[in-house]
Amino acid sequence: MSETNGAKWYVAHTYSGYENKVKATIEATVQSRGMEDVILEVVVPLHDVEETKAGVRKTVSKKIFPGYVLVKMFMTDESWYVVRNTRGVTGFVGPASKPVPLTEEELTNLGIRRKQQLPTIDVKVGEMIEIISGPFEGFDGTVDDINAASRKIKVTISMFGRETPVELDFTQIKKAAL
Repeated sequence: MSETNGAKWYVAHTYSGYENKVKATIEATVQSRGMEDVILEVVVPLHDVEETKAGVRKTVSKKIFPGYVLVKMFMTDESWYVVRNTRGVTGFVGPASKPVPLTEEELTNLGIRRKQQLPTIDVKVGEMIEIISGPFEGFDGTVDDINAASRKIKVTISMFGRETPVELDFTQIKKAAL
């Protein structure tokens, strides 16, 4: 079962606020039972939000779906049992709590891609890039910051005679030709 073709993403419903604890418990159970080839990945979907508190701006990660954990696994009696009986899990999302895997479209909408499809970039901070898609297509810019985890890059472009910072996805840029 080492192939990932048959593994699908399922959604487990949890008590709100228990998502990270459920993720850690499932991962520990998988490791202790040697089920790494059956339950492949457990994810609590997060997104970064800028908040201002007492005049200080900072970026914090918030849960996209409070009360839900995504699990990539082969559906077997044992894997179902492990996830379903994890403390804090109330059931799977699906009719009559029967697990229904997420479709490719739903995974794409959630921002979950197959690991092989994740883009990489060959640029460093300070280098010039070309923007190849999106609203700033055709602009050149200088790389200010690279966030590999979120697949985002901060670039300064010259727009209307001013230096303007923009955040782009790795897929929207390419290294500028010298």
